[in-house]
Amino acid sequence: MLWTEKYRPTRLEEICGQEPVTNLLSSFATSGNVPHLMLTGPHGTGKSAAIECFAKKLYGENWEINTSVFQTADLFSQGKKMLEEDERYAHLYQKSQSLIVNFKYILKWYASMRPLDAAFKLMVFEDAHALTRDAQQGLRRIMERYSGTCRFIFSTTNQSAIIPAITSRCLPLFFSPVNTDVISSRLSMIRAQEDGGAFPCSDDDLELIAQAAQGDLRKAILLLQVALQHGQCQDVSGISQSETGTITASALDAIRKGDPRSAILQFESLMIDYGLSAREVLSLVQQITHRDYNHPRLAIAIADADYRVGHCNSEYVQIDAFATGIRDVFV
Repeated sequence: MLWTEKYRPTRLEEICGQEPVTNLLSSFATSGNVPHLMLTGPHGTGKSAAIECFAKKLYGENWEINTSVFQTADLFSQGKKMLEEDERYAHLYQKSQSLIVNFKYILKWYASMRPLDAAFKLMVFEDAHALTRDAQQGLRRIMERYSGTCRFIFSTTNQSAIIPAITSRCLPLFFSPVNTDVISSRLSMIRAQEDGGAFPCSDDDLELIAQAAQGDLRKAILLLQVALQHGQCQDVSGISQSETGTITASALDAIRKGDPRSAILQFESLMIDYGLSAREVLSLVQQITHRDYNHPRLAIAIADADYRVGHCNSEYVQIDAFATGIRDVFV
């Protein structure tokens, strides 16, 4: 069993490093006065767990009945095939209609269902940045129509991908990267729970894993499980090397060799094939340049690109501009 599931929080109080947000969610659940919510932040910071714990506190044993969760990334990557095969949607799926028409129809059907022993139900959209513009426009109208009996919750790593008509209707809650000390403390607890602290990982090893996780608690727990099961606590850098990190390193090497076109294709592959946002790509670039190049002009270029990504319409244009603009640094 994955430790990320075994040690998944079951109460808001168990979520690590996000006290300002969890305290606010707890007060909403206690009072029953819940606005539409926009949960943003990097991966592994507790957004999905917080939604589940919030629903449990709000509805008690009826939380699953009153909570509809839509995995939008899967829906818009797999398309009508998912609607046809998923038992939650198969009875509503209309083969002759487009994906957007089916999406709107299914949302209306779920939104129109009366909550059980509650004033409203929760409509949750995981990876909301995967929603297309057309889908978001249709969703905005559904929010207007069913706001009396539904509360809409959006979870995303890229709030800029959500149209203003939706973000303006939601209270934004930011999940910050988890502090390294908090991650180390959580890993120490898990180590003690698993084998009474007998695992061959010292506190220094746990700190290295926490640093390698870069604020992602889920990644840290996975690294700890892999390290302990393979007896490689001293090889954290090797264990944590991801496929996306390898592609990013290859793209930077291509720029260094004078081939920015190849680098652009690799950066775009990270966004299209791996589903990363532009800011997540820049985060990978920052980690690798800090380790392998450590050039002040690169740090400035990354900061400028990050600012532009937050104030633009096309993330692809900004990433392409960044890849082209840092050629001179390697000359």
